[in-house]
Amino acid sequence: MTTAQDVWEPYAATAGAGGVLPRLVFAGGLTLLVTGEARIEELGAQVVEVEVRSSEPAPVADADGRGAVRIEWRVPCVDAVAYWTPGAADGAGWLPAAWSAPRRVSVASDAPVGALVGTGDVGICTFATRPAGGAAEVLIGAGVVEETGEFRVWMQAPDVLTVRIDTSRRHFADCLAEVAEWWAAGEQVRPVRVPDAARRPAYSTWYSMHQQVTPEAVERQAALGKELGLDTIIVDDGWMTGDRGRGYGHCGDWEPVSLPDTAAHVARVHALGVRYLLWYALPFVGRASSVWDEFQPYALARLDALDAIVVDPRYQAVRAHLADRLARAVEEWHMDGLKIDFIDRFHVAEPPPVGPGADCASVGEGVERLLAEIRRRIDAVAPHAMVETRQPYVSPGLWPYATMIRAVDCPLGPGENRRHTIDTRLVAGPLAVHADMLMWHPGEPVEQIACHLINVLFAVPQISVDLALLSEEQREVLAFWLGVFRDRAELLQRGALRPSRPDLGYPLVRAESHAGTSVAVARYAALPVDAGGAWRELLIANADADPCVVLRGGAGRASAVVRDARGRVVARELFELDAAAGAGAPVCVTVPRGGLATLTRE
Repeated sequence: MTTAQDVWEPYAATAGAGGVLPRLVFAGGLTLLVTGEARIEELGAQVVEVEVRSSEPAPVADADGRGAVRIEWRVPCVDAVAYWTPGAADGAGWLPAAWSAPRRVSVASDAPVGALVGTGDVGICTFATRPAGGAAEVLIGAGVVEETGEFRVWMQAPDVLTVRIDTSRRHFADCLAEVAEWWAAGEQVRPVRVPDAARRPAYSTWYSMHQQVTPEAVERQAALGKELGLDTIIVDDGWMTGDRGRGYGHCGDWEPVSLPDTAAHVARVHALGVRYLLWYALPFVGRASSVWDEFQPYALARLDALDAIVVDPRYQAVRAHLADRLARAVEEWHMDGLKIDFIDRFHVAEPPPVGPGADCASVGEGVERLLAEIRRRIDAVAPHAMVETRQPYVSPGLWPYATMIRAVDCPLGPGENRRHTIDTRLVAGPLAVHADMLMWHPGEPVEQIACHLINVLFAVPQISVDLALLSEEQREVLAFWLGVFRDRAELLQRGALRPSRPDLGYPLVRAESHAGTSVAVARYAALPVDAGGAWRELLIANADADPCVVLRGGAGRASAVVRDARGRVVARELFELDAAAGAGAPVCVTVPRGGLATLTRE
């Protein structure tokens, strides 16, 4: 059922929220319609901040929109190619209709940001709102108005909206990077320190073991992974149960059933020089757990198909139980951090009324209190502990509690992994972005294994195959490319990111060091590479079948060392870049599929 809260038509001849007629506000060349008191600040050329506050604040908006503040504007949808969002479900590559259902954004799901992208990767209109605390859920509607050819954006929140609108038409990635900086400057976002370990390649047991977890299997993969350059192991589902039937009926007690003598087991992994993270499905209490009956009054949602309930963090008893169970991994077993999964399951459309014992006004506030308590407990014994969250819960409201964000599950999907990691990188702020775990068939050729890695070149790779079954050639390709990730982490993970063509899934991605002396380009289609700029070193990773990488722009003499997927040098070349600028025939550097060219010049 669609309510007035889902679709807002302020141009209609009816009143807005609470019977208040929307009024016109002019800012940054835009005509805004707002309900509430508006404050406008110019942040830069064609960048404005608009704060809208309700004259009669209310904790939530009802189905008719009363007690809510709203803002809407429209821009000509001219030369537009994509609507970008950070959510795993949509991503970029399409232009929705204005009547499409709005996104419901909270601290537990999605992030309050979007961008209309035009030809040439320009940001026609980039917009975001600041997190206003766990109590606030924001509705965001955006899409093409069929009658006028305009792109309409509207937002609604309970009592306050602080919105940043950027129509500067710079590269959309630059506009989004400034959104992340704007979030970080707000009072609600205080990120934790991200340890260097969060940016190093890791091993995950999920695709390789699923629930077949044993101390011996974990220690074997940790040892083999360390040899290849995997400094962390993340043990996923299965450690807390002897049942191998999947589902979540055994969540809730979080006893290490499959990892007996846990502290000694973790010590053996540490002795290898490998850090250890443990998985938790945070919201779930399963039917087979000892606390199933006890937590029935605290059910936020029932997942009968999964044999579990989602427990309600508005209750202090729920938060105390979960915080104690999760902190135990670091406090007692000396783990190096946690993989916290399914936070988005706390995001329910209609939470049930609270009963005795609830001390939070909203589920979002309960989530924040729960995560804050977990973070406080583990920081007390391990200040550099890592906490992984996962797309689609990419809200900046989670930055104070996490150190890394992983792309949503996409097994054996290199293009999806590329898109998800780039989408997440664009607004991840200080957090490390991890790829979904890489897995492949045992018969996968080394060139394709290299392409799996190149597709997540600008994130942290997680490997999830049985390392004991790798052929020598497969070990070589993995060791070579993991070395690239480790040695070039500063450039690849912290450099200025410039992905091209979000409407096509980013067929070319570029990162540049802050000094401009180093550039990395990953090529996923037969596209030319811009060799312009003041770089001294240019890395070109080729994941396309066409080995001829055409260079455009640039000047001077450059040398190239070309390596194949296994890291073996296959060519050394010297050429004049001036030809790439149009003075002669295009310069072509031959880079085999899955290979890497390193260009240097004085």
